[in-house]
Amino acid sequence: MHDHEYMKLALSMARAAVGQTSPNPSVGAVVVKNGEILGMGAHLKAGTPHAEVHAIRTAGEKARGADLYVTLEPCSHYGKTPPCTELIISSGIKRVVVATLDPNPLVAGTGVKQLRQAGIEVEVGVGKNEADQINEPFFHYIQTGKPYVTLKAAVTLDGKTATKTGDSKWITSAQARSDVHQLRHEHDAILVGIQTVLNDNPLLTTRLPRGGKNPIRIILDTHLRIPLDANVIKDKTAKTIVITGNEFDRQKADNLHELGVEVVPLSTAQIDINELLTVLGKRQIMSVLVEGGSKVHASFIKARAFQQLIFYVAPKVIGGIDAIPAIGGEGLDFVRDAEKLEFTSIERIGPDIKITAKPIKMEGDQECLQE
Repeated sequence: MHDHEYMKLALSMARAAVGQTSPNPSVGAVVVKNGEILGMGAHLKAGTPHAEVHAIRTAGEKARGADLYVTLEPCSHYGKTPPCTELIISSGIKRVVVATLDPNPLVAGTGVKQLRQAGIEVEVGVGKNEADQINEPFFHYIQTGKPYVTLKAAVTLDGKTATKTGDSKWITSAQARSDVHQLRHEHDAILVGIQTVLNDNPLLTTRLPRGGKNPIRIILDTHLRIPLDANVIKDKTAKTIVITGNEFDRQKADNLHELGVEVVPLSTAQIDINELLTVLGKRQIMSVLVEGGSKVHASFIKARAFQQLIFYVAPKVIGGIDAIPAIGGEGLDFVRDAEKLEFTSIERIGPDIKITAKPIKMEGDQECLQE
């Protein structure tokens, strides 16, 4: 096996932990000597030992003179755990292969620098593209202070999410809906508008065959219309945050607080998407899955406040100008003003197609797209 094969193993471990390490990145590590894998590890949860620690502890004394493969630059600072660079140096590891550097200002190249200063050979860039993809939400969060936003919709081939009566069950197949629950598991929070709560009374939890992590539930509710007996209020398996404007019913807010719901008023009468994301970022919410209706999706697109769209397209046609589209709002006057995207993934799930698209980062426009 060569460097790429060992790194592939480390990357697979990092990928398996996606969704459960926030606000930390997902990292995998492998210790190898003379073609023998001596230790493996992944970071499993914030505040617990990092991937390098698990791998080196498993290898024990055999780590001396070995190679370490790690998907992200080892940390070099004291946080909730000691710096991994100290353990790597003291363990006698002779060579470290790093997939990608850590953009966190507390690390940002200092981890590699410390290792090299200690006489350890360091190679950077093996498996970089995949490592960057795994931790894309973490990198965005570190660089902007705002969560990584995924807009998700289930649509027919003609772009409808519901009929003119509002009926939407079910646009897509059971296989596609199961895949959505995996997305929920991988995101810190799930966001919908009040209309979705009033129309569907959803639980907004993760229901996978073997369990899964429930995201924080975020409800956009400008006038606190949410019923006190809504499922997102009664169900206590996940935290619920209601975001409202600055003109809200304080008695209703007190009632929600008594039921264990956090009510967060913003500074304006209408909810501003960028202020919302700043507020969520300060709560260490690293990623948000937006499953709102067409109005909510339109508000995120208008604010250019999303990092990817995931559409599940069903081989069905609803038709009708009164049927509900995936993206609402007023729309644009000219095609040239449309948000330009690139397809990053297209795959078949059951009878449906899952399409992932991301904004094209134009030169000099990166910050706008991130915000």
